[in-house]
Amino acid sequence: MKVIFMGTPDFSVPVLDALMQAGHDICAVYCQPPRRAGRGKKERLTPVHARAEALGLTVRHPISLRNADAQAEFADLNADIAVVVAYGLILPQPILDAPTYGCLNIHASLLPRWRGAAPIHRAIMAGDAETGICIMQMEAGLDTGPVMLHESIPISDTETTGDLHDRLSKMGAGLIVKALADLPNLTPVVQSANGVTYANKIDKSEAQINWTKPAVDVDRLIRGLSPFPGAWTTLHGKRLKVLRSRVVEKNGMPGTVASGLTVCCGTGAIELLDVQFEGRSRQSQKEFLNGTQILPDTVLGEN
Repeated sequence: MKVIFMGTPDFSVPVLDALMQAGHDICAVYCQPPRRAGRGKKERLTPVHARAEALGLTVRHPISLRNADAQAEFADLNADIAVVVAYGLILPQPILDAPTYGCLNIHASLLPRWRGAAPIHRAIMAGDAETGICIMQMEAGLDTGPVMLHESIPISDTETTGDLHDRLSKMGAGLIVKALADLPNLTPVVQSANGVTYANKIDKSEAQINWTKPAVDVDRLIRGLSPFPGAWTTLHGKRLKVLRSRVVEKNGMPGTVASGLTVCCGTGAIELLDVQFEGRSRQSQKEFLNGTQILPDTVLGEN
C-alpha cells in the first residue's frame, strides 16, 4: 500500500521499520520538528526523523496541520492510508479524510481504557494486570474511533514503563503489518461506552514519593515513572531518583531506612534496586551503597 507514516519518538521507530520490511511504499514521513537540546542547544532530530532520513524517505515536520496549504500538501500524496503512532499533533478532519482508507492509529492500551497521552505510565501506576495494542480507525474524538484489531499482554509486577514501552512498540509494529495485510476483511468494532478512562499527560508534580502511602502504591509510582520523569525523594538534602524497586515485607516509620536501601512505607516497605543521585549517573543498589553511607533509621524525604 501507499502509506503516509506519522510518528515522532522511539516508540514509533520499530513500526516504520516493520512497514518498510513488509514492502509498503512510504510516500512521506510526518514527525515533530527538530528541537534544541543539550548544553549547546543544538537542533536535534526526533528518533523517527533520524530513522526516516537513514532510510532515504521524504520527511515533513509541519508545526500545524490546520492550515489549507499543509492539508493540500498532505492530500496531494494520494496515499492509500496513513499510519499514526505517537505523532504529537491533533489531526483535523481534512487530514483524516485524505487517504483512501483514512488514518489508522496504533494505541498502547486496551481501549476504551487509557485514552490519551500516557497510557503505558498510567496502566502501571494503576496496577493494571494487562494492557495491549489497539489498531484504531481515527476520528475527530480523542482515541474514540472503532477498533480494527487488538492484542493483549500481561503486565508483570516488576515491569517499568521503559520495559513495557519496548514490548508494546514491537507488538504494535507486528499488529499494524497484520492489519494492513488483512484490511478488507477487518470489521471495525465500536468502543464500549463503559470503562472509559483517560491517561493524562504525566506532570512532574506527581513524581515526588509520598512514603506514607502503602508500599504497593509507592512501587507502582516508581515503576510507572521509570525512566522518565523518574519518581524521586531526598537523601542528605539532595534529590534521589528511584528507577526500579520491589515490595518487601518490613514495617516501620514511613520514609525510614530499615537496612541497606529498604525503605518503610505507610504499610510494608520497598527495596530500591536502581537509583540516580543528583549529579550522578544511574546506579544499581550495590554500586550506590559502595559510594554512599546510609545509616539505619535515616529518613528519606526530609529536606
